[in-house]
Amino acid sequence: MSSVAIYLESASKRVFAGAIEWPGWERSGRDEDGAVEALVASAPRYARALGRSRSGFVVPAGPEDLRIVERLTGNATTDFGAPGIAPAADERPLDDAETERQVRLLRAAWAALDRAAAAAAGAALRTGPRGGGRQVEAIVTHVADAEGAYLSKLGGRAVGGADPREVIVETIGTRARGEPPARTPRSGVLWTPRYFVRRAAWHALDHAWEIEDRAPPEG
Repeated sequence: MSSVAIYLESASKRVFAGAIEWPGWERSGRDEDGAVEALVASAPRYARALGRSRSGFVVPAGPEDLRIVERLTGNATTDFGAPGIAPAADERPLDDAETERQVRLLRAAWAALDRAAAAAAGAALRTGPRGGGRQVEAIVTHVADAEGAYLSKLGGRAVGGADPREVIVETIGTRARGEPPARTPRSGVLWTPRYFVRRAAWHALDHAWEIEDRAPPEG
């Protein structure tokens, strides 16, 4: 297989490894080797989450199938446990075909979260260091709230009564076409559509896998 281009985001306590062309496929470790190993280990799970949207995705046999193309200096967000710096590749414009692909991957991440939440509905998730004592409904609410904040960084605005996910998809499309954003975040710095998808897909998948890992065993 051809090598998979990845980036590394390194802070003082944690390193994230992420695939340039596959938003949502980001994992962390205490150092670069640990992050890369975690990324490889999560590849089959990522492929399952993509389902029919995995066209072109090949599970790597090992770290040798990955190629580091960029190293980024992380920040407090990185150390806290979330990727916080956009790779340079996320500045690339989106044509119609790639916009459709990015949205399809984001929808796959949402669907993975929905499936995990539905499968664990009514069950008490095991407590522990990952997620503390937060239960399924609270996790789903947390992801939705975070996406509302992400939407403002994309330049979008929530619409009363509208499906928040469809507002996100519409905003990705308008930004990809170069239309002016509905709003500007307080920081004045907008996320690119590619980085929005990367961050939102990672967050949805991270919590989908958290639910799966903390759910009580069947039977």
